[in-house]
Amino acid sequence: MADTIISLKDIAVSYGAENVLKGFDLEIRDGEFVTLLGPSGCGKTTVLRTIGGFITPDTGEVFFGGKNITELPPHKREVNTIFQRYALFPHLNVYDNIAFGMRLKKKSESEVKETVHRMLELVNLKGYSHRGVGQLSGGQQQRVAIARALANEPKVLLLDEPFGALDLKLRKDMQVELKKIQKQTGITFIFVTHDQEEALSMSDTVVVMDGGEIQQIGSPTDIYNEPRNAFVADFIGESNILDGVMVRDLEVRFAGHSFPCLDKGFGENVPVDVVIRPEDIEVTAADATHITGEVTAVTFKGVHYEIIVDVAGFKWMIQSTDYRAVGDRIGLSIGPDDIHVMHKSEYSGMFGDYSTFSDEMDEDMNREGDQ
Repeated sequence: MADTIISLKDIAVSYGAENVLKGFDLEIRDGEFVTLLGPSGCGKTTVLRTIGGFITPDTGEVFFGGKNITELPPHKREVNTIFQRYALFPHLNVYDNIAFGMRLKKKSESEVKETVHRMLELVNLKGYSHRGVGQLSGGQQQRVAIARALANEPKVLLLDEPFGALDLKLRKDMQVELKKIQKQTGITFIFVTHDQEEALSMSDTVVVMDGGEIQQIGSPTDIYNEPRNAFVADFIGESNILDGVMVRDLEVRFAGHSFPCLDKGFGENVPVDVVIRPEDIEVTAADATHITGEVTAVTFKGVHYEIIVDVAGFKWMIQSTDYRAVGDRIGLSIGPDDIHVMHKSEYSGMFGDYSTFSDEMDEDMNREGDQ
């Protein structure tokens, strides 16, 4: 297993009266692609800036390769940062932008030339060295920013929402490129985003944050399949989150039915949260053996239909390739491995019902029309 390259120990940061991070601990291994994921204001950029040396924590310590660097200024850390605004120099061409940091370090021009051309090849911009940055597209500017950062041979690259200014197709292309670059260079990447799809598709490890605290750390698969609480379940993908009771090991009751499940160790007759992903539910005939409800909304998504079903006042979301019309009564078939049981938490009862789903979509469409 790779060695730990960065450790944050008991970090606290506040802006005025607001505690942004509190007792924050995180270890990052050498060569990992780590994503800090969470909603705006959850503290993820503050973590990044603390690692970069742009913020000195109120309390706690930052270690780099086992050495305490809490007081070390940014330019003395083996870390480079790429911000959402790429901060390229508009008066310099692509070559000189990439060479800038190396020239500051008094590298020889032959070494600068060799490195710049190697970096241009790495980011697929061979032949662009004499272009002005104003002649480049957003995606190309992004690549120049990455090349400039990597040319300084950092041990760690920090990326703060770097795709925020790009359109959707370009974002997807850059996600693939960035992951490829990280694998080729073996440099530790620490990436900040609020886009869960981006986090799941690119990362080795995802750190889900809310309220200045880590809610869960794990591989993308673990976090999606085994969310620790209702916040994580809701934030990562779509989820139906229901009140349930763990009757005993391997049996849980919710929505008026008891189900075999794979979970145990909760005790008997203990209140729990139950997560069922929309894609794991099969549409079946409405009968006494299944949860049944009435279809209230259907949206075609290309690959599947998104179906909202009212079950005794609770709105479920189902993703199915089978079409069902509004007003149809249907059954919901759920297997033991489709059920994920979680302990109750401060987030219980806040997520998981799609009653407001169609209202939210209407509001979003109206808002888009207003722009």
